[in-house]
Amino acid sequence: MELWLLLILLGLITYFVIKRSVTSITQTPVWLLWLVMMAPALIWSGWMLLNSEDKQMPPALIVGPFVLCPLLYWWLIQWGRSSAKPPEPNLTGETPPTEAQPVVPSTKNEPKIRPISQQEEAELRNCFPWGVYYLQDVEYRPQAVLCRGKLRTNPEAAYQTVRNNIEAEFGDRFFVVFQESISGKPFFALVPNPQSQQKESKPTMGPDTRPLLALGLLLITLFTTTGIGAELAGVSAEQVQSNPAVLLKGLPYALALMAILSVHEMGHYIAARFYKVRTTLPYFIPIPLFLGTFGAFIQMRSPVPHRKALFDIGIAGPLAGFIITIPLLVWGLSHSEVVPLSDASGLLNFESLNPRSSLLLTAIGKWALGSALKVQTAIHLHPVAIAGYIGLIVTALNLMPVGQLDGGHIVHAMFGQRGGAAIGQLARLLVLVLALLVPDYRLWAIILLFLPVADEPALNDVSELDNWRDLLGFLSLVLLVSIVLPAPATITQLLNI
Repeated sequence: MELWLLLILLGLITYFVIKRSVTSITQTPVWLLWLVMMAPALIWSGWMLLNSEDKQMPPALIVGPFVLCPLLYWWLIQWGRSSAKPPEPNLTGETPPTEAQPVVPSTKNEPKIRPISQQEEAELRNCFPWGVYYLQDVEYRPQAVLCRGKLRTNPEAAYQTVRNNIEAEFGDRFFVVFQESISGKPFFALVPNPQSQQKESKPTMGPDTRPLLALGLLLITLFTTTGIGAELAGVSAEQVQSNPAVLLKGLPYALALMAILSVHEMGHYIAARFYKVRTTLPYFIPIPLFLGTFGAFIQMRSPVPHRKALFDIGIAGPLAGFIITIPLLVWGLSHSEVVPLSDASGLLNFESLNPRSSLLLTAIGKWALGSALKVQTAIHLHPVAIAGYIGLIVTALNLMPVGQLDGGHIVHAMFGQRGGAAIGQLARLLVLVLALLVPDYRLWAIILLFLPVADEPALNDVSELDNWRDLLGFLSLVLLVSIVLPAPATITQLLNI
């Protein structure tokens, strides 16, 4: 049941990601692209349902879909581009676009983008001082104006100078993006600011924050997690029917888990507001089974100004969530029971958790339980310990250096967009190898497979981080490894566990 629920959720997320990211660049039907990207999950899920857990999945069945489906997905996008219809002739009586007035597609939900005239191009060229950025060419694209040249000062000073000049000349008409090309040469891109266009057309826009919606989802999630917490505490359905007050036994789990998720998202929210990035309030996702929730999220509504801000916003969530997770996990483990280790013990068995599956959990478990935790023993987790353990899993999953996960933002800020994408591809491959060795990580491999490896650029995506942020980013990756990898034999022997 849980497998099908996760598969449905993954399918919905995949559909909306594909629809949002590629429908504007290809004519290939969304349902076909969705089917190709969901094929590995459907194949692997079908195998697990039709075969016992003891039967090993053939390597070709694991690697084949992982390799072939992304290639087929890319080919279908390119095929859809080549089969796109040419633009229809202008029948509205408007002046046809010229080289200085590029065609910019518009939709019903997007305002019409104003073109740049010949006079405005001359004014644009004056925004690039020779001693800061020597402008050589202005190139028009459907969604941006590219300004290519040679950088003559440090990236941060160049971006600040050029952006100030463009804002003085054009106001808030454009987002000024500073990126590196494939060859490593920095260039500027002027992307139309939809907020500026909306001010002119004055459409009805919803607020960034919806406190009543956020509060309502929080209360519903508190109810669903309390119900699951009562079940984890050993409360039966018959007991609930005879005395609903026993549901209160689920509050320790519910409050601990929601505290971890709330602090995680508030870390992102406060960091985003510090850098004046428009963002929504944290929204919880309640479900009446599984863990009681699928987590919480915030959505940024404006671009990130630079890579330092991208790093700070990305790392603030896992760091804040981890800080509150540790004391809750230690308290929960200290109130948990030690049970004999069995064949059923594993990563996801809360009644017989094998702490050796995680290096960090091994150390924390020994600290909390002391001499009671020894060789050939496992842990029957207290409900608060379950919430803390889920907090560790959430921290590790978010620190995965892939795409728009927090870890993806971190490596993008540290190594640039292309470097971050390369690390993301390597991370997905390593998790796939880990899933072959530890079947409990198969779901992680499936989730990471469908996440785009490329993160969206910051406005100033060229300026690098300082040394202390690089160190903090490296430590976050060390934390990820300590959670995901099992404790080596030397550590378990030293701790007598």
